[in-house]
Amino acid sequence: MGHEERKMINFAEAETGTETEAETEAEAEAEAEAEAEDAKGIEKAIISMFKVSRPIADPPAGYLSALEEAIYNAFARLGIPFERVDTDPGLTMEDCENISAAIGVRVVKTVFLCNRQQTAFWLYVTSDDKPFVTRDFCAALGGIPRVSFAPSEKLRELTGVEAGATTILSAVLPECAPVQLVMDKPIAEGEWFACTDGTATCFVKIRSGDLLEKYLPATGHSLTII
Repeated sequence: MGHEERKMINFAEAETGTETEAETEAEAEAEAEAEAEDAKGIEKAIISMFKVSRPIADPPAGYLSALEEAIYNAFARLGIPFERVDTDPGLTMEDCENISAAIGVRVVKTVFLCNRQQTAFWLYVTSDDKPFVTRDFCAALGGIPRVSFAPSEKLRELTGVEAGATTILSAVLPECAPVQLVMDKPIAEGEWFACTDGTATCFVKIRSGDLLEKYLPATGHSLTII
């Protein structure tokens, strides 16, 4: 075999090796893309598995807390109609979107605040997408001293709920008497109001007028609108 022929064979072998490497890389990329698509599919499936019931106009068959029972008893006593949805615990923004869609109105965000000495407390109702800014909140209340999020034990002691279920409806409890109630003006002016019923697995909707004109006055609380 001549020198030129050997060179041609070697060149062909090199080309074949290069093609094989390229094919391997392409296959690896295709597998990686397929795995990424599978992961997205699994994520979507998990999100779609979040359970939300259809709206229900009756109280729960069994109550999970003294607060929950007190809330529905107050609705019955005051003649306040409501709708509620039973859910999995709402932990993510996607979960909250599912809950709001099912109940037909945006669920509010309620935060429990206190001063540094933990001698003054506030339940503050705002929109779910509004970040809490301490400076703005304190200024809106006339320049009160700096506040922060209250500890979970105080939340439980004064409002009867665990973290994730904070609600202005806690005002019905005698223990909540020292807590001041604050609400953003756009929330107060809305036609409907939706929040937890004191649990992390049930959300209730009532007319804002019933909350402001019946429910809260019956608790003896005043409401500051900012």
